Amino acid sequence: MQLTMIQTPISADGSQSTSSNMDFILEKIWNKPNAPLEEFFEMWYNVFLWAMFSSIFIHSVAAIIAFLTLRKHAVGRFYSIIILLMGIITPLTTGAVTSAVVSFVYENSGLVMARWHVALWGVGQTFCSACFGFTRILAVL
Repeated sequence: MQLTMIQTPISADGSQSTSSNMDFILEKIWNKPNAPLEEFFEMWYNVFLWAMFSSIFIHSVAAIIAFLTLRKHAVGRFYSIIILLMGIITPLTTGAVTSAVVSFVYENSGLVMARWHVALWGVGQTFCSACFGFTRILAVL
């Protein structure tokens, strides 16, 4: 994705402002904080961000606990780095895909997504992945 600068016309006071694609994205997210989301990109991006930051928070707490308990172990102290990496890699891969699926269903069914639904779906993804990790149900299969 290439960032392009869009020049707006010169205003009455003679100043010229420019905006980038990042300004467009930020405007879509924070322009109307209580307005429901209707477009696919808005829904996907917000659900993805909630999943990403909730996963990073949970894995950061786990990494701190792991480091504090294993700090004297020769190899175990580096286990916290792996926990942090998994807290970033997992939402970047599976979180992006599941956020896209949820947004696709909402958009094609004609539903609008309330802001609290965004948080519910994002944190719910983190909760489900944590449940799979704790129960080790995948190791049973």
